[in-house]
Amino acid sequence: MAKKAVPEAVIAEVLDRFEDVGLVDDAQFAALWVEGQQRRMKSGRVLRQELRRKGVSDDVITEALDETADDADYTAALAFAQKRARSMTGLTPEVRYRRLAGALARRGFAPGLCHRVVHEVTAEGEEFYDPDRG
Repeated sequence: MAKKAVPEAVIAEVLDRFEDVGLVDDAQFAALWVEGQQRRMKSGRVLRQELRRKGVSDDVITEALDETADDADYTAALAFAQKRARSMTGLTPEVRYRRLAGALARRGFAPGLCHRVVHEVTAEGEEFYDPDRG
């Protein structure tokens, strides 16, 4: 409405009315956003950043993320890595590790979780490449 040069008073009145009838509910929006984006295999950290960009307050974001399962990041990371690993069967263990870990990191997963998940996914098939051992 601001882009259409609607006066501030009118904007405030309309938004207040929307809130009264339940059309504007940041808590519900955040909860639904988190639920939907978890299916897209994103980390809690990335979800927090996306909701902040959408103007949701930190308290509401924390509440929405607290409602998720304790192992939501692990579950999402594992599902994503398993899906990605299917297309990497012909690669060397070093390359497979590097690509999977990088893909997980770009989705916002913590380094320790990335290492754990990549180890689990790659250990299921062949030898595991451990970058700490070379």
